[in-house]
Amino acid sequence: MPEGDCTTYRARYGTAVSESEAEALVTGICFKTGPPRITGVELEWLIHEPHRLHLPVSPARLEAAYAALRALPLHSLITVEPGGQLELSSLPAASLMECVSAVSADLSLVRDRLATLDLTLTGLGADPWRPPSRILQRPRYDAMERYLDRTGPAGRRMMCSTASVQICLDAGHEEPGPLGYGRRWRLSHLLGPVLVAAFANSPVQDGRSTGWRSTRQAVWASIDPGTSGAPPLDAEPRKAWARHVLDAPVMFIRGAGGDDGGETPWAVPEGLTFRTWARSGGPRPPTRDDLDYHLTTLFPPVRPRGHLELRMVDAQPGRHGWIVPLAVTSALFDDPQAAETAYRTVKPLAERACPPGAPAAPRSPLWLDAARHGLADPELREAATVCFAAAADALPRMGASAEVCDAVAAYAERYVARGRCPADDLLDGHLAGDTYDHEHEKGILR
Repeated sequence: MPEGDCTTYRARYGTAVSESEAEALVTGICFKTGPPRITGVELEWLIHEPHRLHLPVSPARLEAAYAALRALPLHSLITVEPGGQLELSSLPAASLMECVSAVSADLSLVRDRLATLDLTLTGLGADPWRPPSRILQRPRYDAMERYLDRTGPAGRRMMCSTASVQICLDAGHEEPGPLGYGRRWRLSHLLGPVLVAAFANSPVQDGRSTGWRSTRQAVWASIDPGTSGAPPLDAEPRKAWARHVLDAPVMFIRGAGGDDGGETPWAVPEGLTFRTWARSGGPRPPTRDDLDYHLTTLFPPVRPRGHLELRMVDAQPGRHGWIVPLAVTSALFDDPQAAETAYRTVKPLAERACPPGAPAAPRSPLWLDAARHGLADPELREAATVCFAAAADALPRMGASAEVCDAVAAYAERYVARGRCPADDLLDGHLAGDTYDHEHEKGILR
């Protein structure tokens, strides 16, 4: 490339990155190790009129609501998903209770403001009535939709109709042991199906029971596996993730206008991995910025972003229902005694979670059984019973409040001890006809 062209290229796209440079960059940033001390949570919610879940809310009305919410003095970051789902992302917190307190205060402000607009938040893993409808018209989502449509309708449902509780925890120590990053990486993938089953809360789609306790998880298992699949667990985590990133398909190549569009359309290539792109250099050489953006288009159940982002929990019922999965998961990862108990408990699940020759999570047998059956699966119920007990013992040591401890105990009694999950309440009649029983929405913490 002539010098003049190189200068123009760098001005538009940045400096090109080679295959080896890309692999080294991913290896260096995926697990930032040190003593686990930071906790975060990302909460997605469906928005609708109270008691009228089946009716769509117009894009103009949603935009007005988002503008009102962005004017609030919140600690959390507010973003909007393609179908209009609201997401609150906490700041990194120095403790579980700091995270709970900050996000609870933000949610109170958000709910109060929405109430003045005759709107409310509902914690469900998937929209039970409204068909997927994208309200965000941006180059990223236009290109993502084109890419995901190649493998069927699940991609649009994922983008527009699902909501989750995403739990963010430190990667852990460099050294081995219960809090080592290698152990925590493996624990996250073996505990993941237990969390799917225990907190499944999306059994209805298009007004009908789907046969899945977590339809949200079934949707994620149905999109392109190169985008949503986990890397192999039988390799060193950094190397395995770096290989996975480079061998994953490139969802799109941004035009010169960047996120705002511009004069160059976004390309949606077929069969192009980042590794192939780096080797071939076409249609233009990838840059560090392209690599960073590529990482944002990968949606495995556990995503290493320096920290660990656990993405498998359905959105939960109630004003504070999200606190239970956050508290339980934090305890099972950050308390050494509970972490050791959890790992010993879920280690035997590896035969079903990642058997040789089977698809990776979330398509492996155990992950699919968790999504379909919830805690009606005996092995998952047994593991959940032990893990919830270990978490309950650990939470006081972590400084959890009596209210949080009581919520975890109540959830274990209401659901885990009975082999049930919130989806079973909905299937028992809390979601019927075109109405939604908000007794379910009250959840455990009132």
